Amino acid sequence: MISKTFRTMSARFALLVTEDDGMSTAEYAIGTIAAAAFGAVLYTVVTGDSIVSALTGIIDKVLKTAV
Repeated sequence: MISKTFRTMSARFALLVTEDDGMSTAEYAIGTIAAAAFGAVLYTVVTGDSIVSALTGIIDKVLKTAV
């Protein structure tokens, strides 16, 4: 009886130690924050003056090209 109880308690303890239910939620949260930060940096770079003027120059050059 005591041996069975000890085995049951040991198995439950091992299950508690090895469970990682919260890790996937934390990983999704960190991934979401990283994606939002990357989006913010990309938006800042693309809306900067140098990128806008470079894209405008490329578009002007393409529109003025004779075929």
